[in-house]
Amino acid sequence: MTGPGRLAAPGGQGGGGPGRLDRLLRPASIAFVGGEAAGRAADQCRALGFEGDMWMVNPRRSPRLDLPTVPSVADLPAAVDAAFVGVNRSATVEVVRDLAAIGAGGAVCHASGFAETGERGAALQRELVAAAAGMPVVGPNCYGTLSAVTGAALWPDQQGLSRCRRGVALVTQSGNTALNLTMQQRGLDVACVLALGNQADVGVEEVLEALATDEAVTGVGICVEALGDPARFAEAVGRARARGAPVAALKSGVTPDAGTIAASHTSSMVGDDDAYDALFRRLGVRRVGSIPELLDTLAVVTAVGALGGNRLVSLSCSGGEAALVADGARGRDLVFPAFGADHRDRIAATLNEMVSVTNPLDYHTFIWGDRQRLEACFTAVLDGGFDAALLVLDFPRAGLDRSRWWPTLSAFAAAAAATGVAGVVAASMAENLPDEVRAAAAEAGLAAVGGIDAALSGLEAAAELGRWVGARGSATSVRLLPPSEAGNGPVGLSESEAKALLASVGIEVPAGEVVAASGAAGAAARIGFPVAVKAVGLDHKSDAGGVAVNLTDTTAVAEAAARLSTLSPGGKVLVESMVGGGLVELLVSVRSSHPVGRLLTVGAGGELVELLGDTACLLLPESPEAVRAALERLRVWPLLAGGFRGRRPAAVDAVIDVVDRLTTLVRDRPDMIEIEVNPLVVTAEGAVAVDALAVVASEPGPAPGTGDTGGRAEALRTATGANP
Repeated sequence: MTGPGRLAAPGGQGGGGPGRLDRLLRPASIAFVGGEAAGRAADQCRALGFEGDMWMVNPRRSPRLDLPTVPSVADLPAAVDAAFVGVNRSATVEVVRDLAAIGAGGAVCHASGFAETGERGAALQRELVAAAAGMPVVGPNCYGTLSAVTGAALWPDQQGLSRCRRGVALVTQSGNTALNLTMQQRGLDVACVLALGNQADVGVEEVLEALATDEAVTGVGICVEALGDPARFAEAVGRARARGAPVAALKSGVTPDAGTIAASHTSSMVGDDDAYDALFRRLGVRRVGSIPELLDTLAVVTAVGALGGNRLVSLSCSGGEAALVADGARGRDLVFPAFGADHRDRIAATLNEMVSVTNPLDYHTFIWGDRQRLEACFTAVLDGGFDAALLVLDFPRAGLDRSRWWPTLSAFAAAAAATGVAGVVAASMAENLPDEVRAAAAEAGLAAVGGIDAALSGLEAAAELGRWVGARGSATSVRLLPPSEAGNGPVGLSESEAKALLASVGIEVPAGEVVAASGAAGAAARIGFPVAVKAVGLDHKSDAGGVAVNLTDTTAVAEAAARLSTLSPGGKVLVESMVGGGLVELLVSVRSSHPVGRLLTVGAGGELVELLGDTACLLLPESPEAVRAALERLRVWPLLAGGFRGRRPAAVDAVIDVVDRLTTLVRDRPDMIEIEVNPLVVTAEGAVAVDALAVVASEPGPAPGTGDTGGRAEALRTATGANP
């Protein structure tokens, strides 16, 4: 760390290298520039017990007369490690320039009126970053940073942190959210809170890099609207987890944005938020749906760590509570396995004969208050190969007698310690888990949360983390295919062009020809009956009546072609061979989701694809094992696996091979926005792309026709290296 008397050279602009934030996040000296906002930040440093040097910078007067005051940054006696800049937006730029000139370690810029206000503010924000010349800048338009470990508060308001040696880090863009997070009363040790505002320079990715190697940080909770650099985020998450610090994320803005590819089935079902979902799953980041869930998840996971599995046991003295636990586990990847016969007998021996021994267990109140019998019962219950145990225990409110509740908590703690099973205590209502109970649970190595659902969510997260660690080992890096490169406008390829792309990487497509209506019968004879005839240039052809199938003679083909050609913008039709022996129809697509990467969607396909909504998403590239696991999550998996009502198994390996070939296709095509196969007809022997749609970023050409002129044809030539 650079102290107040040492001058450090400025770092690299826009992110820099490792350690760029060290002085800012763990300062030994702080300058407060401005008036009342700066004075309030100084007050918060004193409230948290900051022991380093502090100066006020104000040309007219000091709002805090007990601190040494200088009229300008240039008059500071040393290169401060950190500065809180609480002046107006125009003055902020000059102050930051002066701080960079003296070698300060970083600045928190409180003022608003930058990029959040429009182009004029954005231009000023660019000036701010340029003025910093590589010195880290948090903000602007932000509350700043708080450290309960060092006592440093570059923070212009009251806050609720208490000093601690270790704890979770909470990172958000919103200042008010950050302020609220400091007021949590969950018994959760919070090491630091960072509100990043506009993230003009220091973003969530760089902050996570710094926190990932900080031994004082036991876990990280992030509230994020979007990521600027998913690859950097992935690397930082990997480093955090490599030392056992879990990461949980609350992402806002979940409304799907189909953008320019709304013609596809995928875009009507899957939005960019699904890409973040897939990213978090890939990285082992637990995604949560609310601020309370974020805090409770961190409380559980940092206490119990990564679980070896998802086998749980629950204890309560009420059948109603046991039922709530069982109901709360529905839809979660958690199991409450039944006790084996011998195990059940050992448990029964510790209880009244009127107790029914099941999991979740209602142990009744026959042994209530008897510390010895409670411990014997709980130890017998936990000694059964479980990954974690849950105790439901609501304490009386303040002023009532709690003495008969404490033996239950201490007995559970002793049983967990004796059996080595991770333990979580949950009250059915948060107000029934007093601070002293939370503290006692933490002292005993137990997690404590105010809510059964919160406890189950946290345990599911711990089991999820355990599976990730088991599957990925100590790997800290994740390779992702980047999103498509922007062009001059999206161009939709015709079905025949899209299938040519698929065929170019070895994906099987039906034999077919694009012809005028008068040539359809001849094409069918060359291809071989039965055939399908399709209108060319229509999206969702089935909905528009643009498909005729199972045509077995030239007369039927000619009639269908004459009718369908009137629906085709170019007056032509596609004649294709029919695919027989189909066991399952799937949707398989890859779409570019900025800024995350290439999102693979697999699901039930065919005409009812949107009605069924049976999909799973992954980020490419992904292993064959992960693709198979995604298929197994689908409701149509029994049709693929075979055995359902005597059905033969489908060629699952062929589906996985299609995904691998699509990965190759989009990897080599940076302009590919989306390619969708629906349906992919899966037989016992293979998989055939019966219909396809593709969108590329390219120069728009003339109005779409048969697929062999204008912008689409040029896009296809680029894609395949051939004339379609």
